[in-house]
Amino acid sequence: MNGADAPRFWLRGNVIVSAALLLLTLFAWAYVLWVRAGMMAPSPDMPSMTMAEMAAMASPGFTAWSVGHFYFIFAMWSVMMVGMMLPTVTPMLLLYTRLAQSAPGLLFASTAWFAGGYLLAWTGFSLFATMAQYGLERFALLTPMMEAASRVFGGTVLVMAGLYQWTTLKSACLTQCRAPMSFVQQHGGFRQGKIQALRLGILHGGYCVGCCWALMALLFVGGVMNIFWIAGLMIFMLAEKILPSGRTLSRLGGVAAIAGGLWYFAAALNP
Repeated sequence: MNGADAPRFWLRGNVIVSAALLLLTLFAWAYVLWVRAGMMAPSPDMPSMTMAEMAAMASPGFTAWSVGHFYFIFAMWSVMMVGMMLPTVTPMLLLYTRLAQSAPGLLFASTAWFAGGYLLAWTGFSLFATMAQYGLERFALLTPMMEAASRVFGGTVLVMAGLYQWTTLKSACLTQCRAPMSFVQQHGGFRQGKIQALRLGILHGGYCVGCCWALMALLFVGGVMNIFWIAGLMIFMLAEKILPSGRTLSRLGGVAAIAGGLWYFAAALNP
């Protein structure tokens, strides 16, 4: 490939990767909307009530957690993480694509291996979130729409998430997410093998989980199936990573979360 053909070659690779990421993101969002529509659909036994309202009439453990239900919730979380996090890792994936294509005489693993490692890290988070949801339902801390059933619980999650935004761990993880080239250089650069690409993707995903897990916990406050809440968190996490003032935005978001948590506590004391 000569110098004149290089920009066109890189552009084609970026277009292919960007199109694949867009399709996966749209699929994930379509799935989340489908799940939410199923929850809001009228019950066949009582057409005047939605499935969520029917569940609310049950005991505190309003949904029986069979093995099948566990897998369903785990799949829901996993697909939702694809929809929320793929847009935030796009700059890193495009960087991988360009560097892999520009290496003369070297055949690098497909970008899909790096992306697969990244999503594997978030799949691990999804497993943890599923178990957390099971525990919260068992203690009747979530409503059938999977949002905080207690102002005290909601306020606690908000304050904890807000405080985490100010920690050195958050800052360190966000730094790794905000500087893709620096991340690659610090961890030995891109390698040719598939396993090495997968491992690097898992590592990058681990930093991303470290950066965003507290924000993800806010889904248990606003509602795991609240589309506006999901979209708002996704946009905020993307802004943290790509805007020049992302670190400041992160801390301001922490202040807002703490303020929201204190409001929850006040509302609980003065019903």
